[in-house]
Amino acid sequence: MNGQKLNTLILGIGNLLWADEGFGVRAVEHLHRHWSFPDHVRLMDGGTQGIYLVQDIREADLLVVFDAVDYGLPPATMKVVEGEEVPSFLGAKKISLHQTGFQEVLAMAEMMGEPPAEILLVGVQPEELEDFGGSLRDSVKAQMEPAIEVALKWLAVRGVHATRRPVPLSPEQGIGSLEMLMEHYEAARPDAQEAPRHGDARVLADGWAGPAGPDDHEAEIQSILGGPNIKVAL
Repeated sequence: MNGQKLNTLILGIGNLLWADEGFGVRAVEHLHRHWSFPDHVRLMDGGTQGIYLVQDIREADLLVVFDAVDYGLPPATMKVVEGEEVPSFLGAKKISLHQTGFQEVLAMAEMMGEPPAEILLVGVQPEELEDFGGSLRDSVKAQMEPAIEVALKWLAVRGVHATRRPVPLSPEQGIGSLEMLMEHYEAARPDAQEAPRHGDARVLADGWAGPAGPDDHEAEIQSILGGPNIKVAL
């Protein structure tokens, strides 16, 4: 591949609705607004699309993935993984279904004979996940710039160079929907009284949502909701 332009995909994956689970998407969003790339480089918000990303992966010579990964390390720890180790780290301790889906994407690209020649995973250990509608915790947010720096250096070694924008792009020029960009997402979030962060306390009470759960889920929900005449389809 020496001397040729390498098709490069810089991908952020994760779920913005679960606090630090959105790290990967936020990192790519931040990268896009502060750096520009040549035409053969594509930045993408992969969200939780999983298997639907396979064609994008097959078209890439170089793949950089930003994600929140449970490495079992202290919160906000960044860890970089390359090559064949990437799928195993994504699947070691899944924190979201998107990681299972992305493992399948890499495996499918391999089976089709069109995997990226090189892969880099820049992962950060989440601090908080169970905060529905929450944004990144400050410690994880602080790792966006260092994570981006790691990725840019890795790409530069392979002949892919970025240019820092003299003025960052406005939110309206982001790669995601305007409503989900970080400034808007954080500013528009209702307070905890209006929008519960951790689920309905009636459902979570008495260990109902624990690993074992009740013996009879339907009866338990009927009891919570107020009586036997309410039929709940599970």
